[in-house]
Order: sequence, then structure tokens, then C-alpha cells
Amino acid sequence: MNCCFTVLDNEALLHLEGPDTLTFLQGQLTCDTRKLSSEQALPGLYCTPQGRVICDFLLLQLAPGHVALRLRSELRADSAATLAKYIVFSKSRLLADDDDWQLVGCWGPGAASALRGAFGEVPGGQYQISQGEGRVLVQTDAGGEMFECLLQGAQAGTLLDRLQQDASPAARTAWEASLIRAGVPRIAAATSGEFIPQMLNYDLTGQVSFSKGCYTGQEVIARMHYRGKPKRRLYLASLTQGELAGGDPPAPGLALYSAGEQSVGTVVNAAQGEGGQWQLLVTATREGATGGLHLASPAGPRLALGELPYPVPQ
Repeated sequence: MNCCFTVLDNEALLHLEGPDTLTFLQGQLTCDTRKLSSEQALPGLYCTPQGRVICDFLLLQLAPGHVALRLRSELRADSAATLAKYIVFSKSRLLADDDDWQLVGCWGPGAASALRGAFGEVPGGQYQISQGEGRVLVQTDAGGEMFECLLQGAQAGTLLDRLQQDASPAARTAWEASLIRAGVPRIAAATSGEFIPQMLNYDLTGQVSFSKGCYTGQEVIARMHYRGKPKRRLYLASLTQGELAGGDPPAPGLALYSAGEQSVGTVVNAAQGEGGQWQLLVTATREGATGGLHLASPAGPRLALGELPYPVPQ
């Protein structure tokens, strides 16, 4: 078997329903909801009026007038509460938490073949969707090796049994490490509201539309895009377990240092892969990245920087 799967129990769905739902979300989110369809998902962000990212998500149309944001479960309640302040003015409503869906990640060179064997069809492009009874499949990468599966109700167990015939079960950290190597940052509770999109390269990876018009935080984000230069950018990094020397493992929100006592960056995501190697996404100043990034203190373990799979302007 040359692919793996894992249950994504750290992800959740936030459901909205009503005839004005997409119009309402168009004024709230960074993605252009006019491009959403039953066959096309949209990655995007929900930001504060100051342009700071509250959460990242994948927007899915489950039925006419019914959409869901797939986001980190620890951010669902706060995101829903913030949306609820504004949704009262539209013909749309937030639905009660629906835990009837199980989210699964499937990845590897044989992922598309395994999913085709289990479900009969797979999407054919990045963020494209195939839907069937009790399941939604989304291809999340450009190469066709990373998929998210949303499985509903009693069928989830049966569908997982089918998938296991051609895919090997793996730890969730292996999926997280694959996301990190792909340069896809995820917002956690510790980093929610801390960064503008450009600090996390979201302007380079398709989460922000610069042609859709106004939305919450748009003025700050657009000004940085057209007139400014972000002080920080996202970097891929790694660290061995031995280099930690018994110290605390890297975690979202942990500060990074270079030569001085002032922090020059922050850990965004971290996952331990095979052989004890830690994979990280960090946001840092260019000067800090050039001078060397150290975990937690100027004397902390030094991160080895890697190359992201997409170009980053200097």
C-alpha cells in the first residue's frame, strides 16, 4: 500500500443555511463565494476588522442554500459566535453543532486509486469535489495525492472499512506533517487573531481573493498587498528530537529568537514525523531567518530551514 489514512478528530464543520448564506459570507470571508459550487470547494480565511486571521477553513456546499466551513474544532465555537453577531441581518442562520460527520485524511501516491476503489470516483483537481450518498471527497493538493473525506452518519464505518482495503491507517501527526511539507499553515487557538494573511503566505496559496470586493479586514489586507511588504513570511523548518535535548516540544504560538533578546518569529504548526524528526511552519522576519532561528530563546535549539514548494517573493 502506498497511501495512508487517518481520522481528523481535530477538525469540525460549522454549518450555515438560508437563501442569503453566500451573500452574507461574501462580506465576511476572504474567498469569493460566487465561485463555490457542489463540485468546487474554496479555501479561505475569516479575519478581524484589523485583518488578523481568526481561522482558516475549507468552504463546502453540501446542498442548495446549505454550506459548511471545515475548520479546526477548537476554533468552531469562537468563529460561530463572531459570525452570529452579523448574521442576524441576513436570511441565513447558523445551525447547531453537527457531529454526525467524520472527517478523514487520505494521502500518498496511491490515494486517488484507493479512494476510487472505496467510493467509485474521485475529484480531478485541486479543491474539486465528488459527492455521493453519505460522503464528500475533496482533493486538497494540485498533484492528486492529498484528499479530505467527509463521511456522514452510520455509513462512515462501512466506508472506512472499504478504504482500509487499499490504504494503511496512520497517526494523525503523519497527516499534519504532510500539510506542513506542502506549506499549508493551519490556525490554532494559540495563534488565532495574531497574524495578517501575508505573514502566513495565504496571499500566495489561494486563500485570499484580491478582486472580490469588500469583506471584514479587507482594507488592511489589500493595503499590505498593493502598497506594503510584510515584515514576516512563512518558512519551512525542521528539528530533530535529539536537538530538543529534553526541552518542551515545539507548539503553535511558541516564540522564536535570533541573536537578540527580542522575538523574531513564531511557531505556526509543528508535527513529529518518522524517526523523531519535527516538521514546522514558522513565521519570521527575513533578518531573523537569515541570522538563524532558535526555539524558545536565543540559546534554544536552532531550526534547519527548508524550501517551500511554491515561490515566495523576497
